[in-house]
This record gives sequence, structure tokens and C-alpha cells, in this order.
Amino acid sequence: MGDGFFSETHYIWLTVAVLLAIAELFVPGVFLVWLAAAAALTGVAALFIDLTLSGQMTLFGVASVASVLLGRRWYLTHRVESEDPMLNDRAARMVGTTVTVVEAVTPNEGRVKVGDGEWPAQGPDMAEGTLAKVVAVNGGVLQLEALEAIEGPK
Repeated sequence: MGDGFFSETHYIWLTVAVLLAIAELFVPGVFLVWLAAAAALTGVAALFIDLTLSGQMTLFGVASVASVLLGRRWYLTHRVESEDPMLNDRAARMVGTTVTVVEAVTPNEGRVKVGDGEWPAQGPDMAEGTLAKVVAVNGGVLQLEALEAIEGPK
């Protein structure tokens, strides 16, 4: 091979590892770090072992697959428990809330006011203005029960 930076392939692999690690900071999720680890391993191997370019590429491919699978396995067994598991499920967060019927509710249709918006709803017959409680969500449609049915007669 020629002289210079490109004749020392371990420098190239280590540079790729650093660039992938930096790119990981700007990409959501955790994926490029595993490829960076594989590139670093390939760079260190190329420094100490006389590998051909095809051998280096094979090592990088195998190390990439292995590191991604090991990383995936680690993340599956070390899940971080969320303080609010329904943070991104707006419909599920509504279960248990009190809503106001704005369009008469029947077993097949109706609308309720939730905050500053309206949602489709189903449940027992309820007239406009009735207060109801969300007991479930089915495909974006709120399932209701009248508050009187839940609390009982006063």
C-alpha cells in the first residue's frame, strides 16, 4: 500500500468510530454507538493483527451485528421504568376522567368535551350536558358511564 494516512487502516477505523460516536449524539435512540464500538474493535484489531481489507470488513460486519444484538438484549433486560407510563398515550390517560356530553351519547355515537377539545364517545343513552366518566378507550372512541350510574342515586 502507499504511504500516509490511508495506508494505516487502523486510523481510518478509529476515525470512523469517533465519527459514529459523535453522530450518536445527534440521532435519536441508541444505535450508532454499537457500530462505533464495532469500528473501534476493528481499528484495534487492524493495529495489532495484519488483516486484509476484506478481513477488516468482515470483522466489522460480524462485530456490528454482535454489538447490536448484545445491546438490544441488554436494553430488553434493563428497562427503565417510567414515572408516567401513559405519557404518550393521550387516550389512555383519559380513563377515569370526568367529561361533559356535548352531543347526545348513544351506544353507537356521541361526543364529549375533554379539556378544550371534543372526542367521539359511546355508552348508555345520555343527553347533552350530562357528566360522565371515561371507563375505557376503544380505537380512539371513549367508552362512558353516567356518573349517576357510578356514584348511585343521592
